[in-house]
Amino acid sequence: MRKAKPKKRVVLPDPVFNDVRVSKFVNHLMYDGKKNIAYTIFYSALEIAKSKLPNEEKSALEIWKKALENITPQVEVKSRRVGGATFQVPTEIRPDRKESISMKNLIIYSRKRGGKTMADKLAAEIVDAFNEQGGAFKRKEDMHKMAEANRAFAHFRF
Repeated sequence: MRKAKPKKRVVLPDPVFNDVRVSKFVNHLMYDGKKNIAYTIFYSALEIAKSKLPNEEKSALEIWKKALENITPQVEVKSRRVGGATFQVPTEIRPDRKESISMKNLIIYSRKRGGKTMADKLAAEIVDAFNEQGGAFKRKEDMHKMAEANRAFAHFRF
């Protein structure tokens, strides 16, 4: 490689829960540098999600973490050219990429949902992911199915 690896930036923990993962999620959620709005959306979504699961004894943050865990993929397929053919090769995902993929999927599928506000949509998607259903969970299942179907090409891993 010609250039040096870029330094990993340190993400500061969020003000309410003092958690770095929350800050990373809010950074993915944010549009046009509007971080305060993103934080407002996230915290209100957690409150709504907590109110939708009244019989759950976990806190809102624990519900969100469990939802993220449920939609985090373990393997993905990458295209790899061998000879003239292109194979879909299943590979394991690095931990930081797993986290990023799950956060992005949660946000993408909550934006696609119907609902009044982004907080409502995000809360609905968090509740669905917590209950192992919804768009983001289906995306993870599809990734795993694709990797399983192409397991024969695992020896092409690079």
